[in-house]
Amino acid sequence: MTIENYILQHIDPEPDYLYRLWRATNIHMLHGRMASGHLQGRLLKMLVQMIRPKNILEVGTFSGYSALCMAEGLEEGGKVYTFEINDEQEDFTRPWIEGSPVGDKIVFRIGDALTEAPKLGVLFDMAFIDGDKRTYRETYEMALKVVKNGGFIVADNTLWDGHVVDHAYDRDPQTRGIEDFNDYVAQDPRTEQVILPLRDGLTLIRKR
Repeated sequence: MTIENYILQHIDPEPDYLYRLWRATNIHMLHGRMASGHLQGRLLKMLVQMIRPKNILEVGTFSGYSALCMAEGLEEGGKVYTFEINDEQEDFTRPWIEGSPVGDKIVFRIGDALTEAPKLGVLFDMAFIDGDKRTYRETYEMALKVVKNGGFIVADNTLWDGHVVDHAYDRDPQTRGIEDFNDYVAQDPRTEQVILPLRDGLTLIRKR
């Protein structure tokens, strides 16, 4: 038994709706592994229950898995505002969000969160960054403007399959984007942060 299988057997089970979404994502969408999945999904729900945000911003909806997990953890009246820049994904993602038991807690928008999220006029308690790796630093700066003091930013894929330390690897734009983001955040006096070696790397950031 692998350590990952052991972990999955000793945490809360994956809800059936999310399991079916995860399977459908991997069958019908390119790069299906980008969906958060069981372990990360349960962590996102737990983080929301711990932070108790009223408003969450998500950058990068993909198939909607992570948005649904965060919505599960919200208290009554809470909202997840999630942005997906790729309009070709809407036909797959929107029915899964709207058909879920927590669909009423999610506002799903097609568009560029960098320009559209600030227009909402919403002060967020938490943000989850999982969009274009090439613009992580710009997305982080945007999130800092709309997240309240003491709020949290969670950034996904920050270990990038180990490529951040594999210097024999060809430094493609996405890898360079993640490296630049990690270096930038590590030196940012406005925040405190810790990287969890969970899945593909998850950075928890608290705005001072």
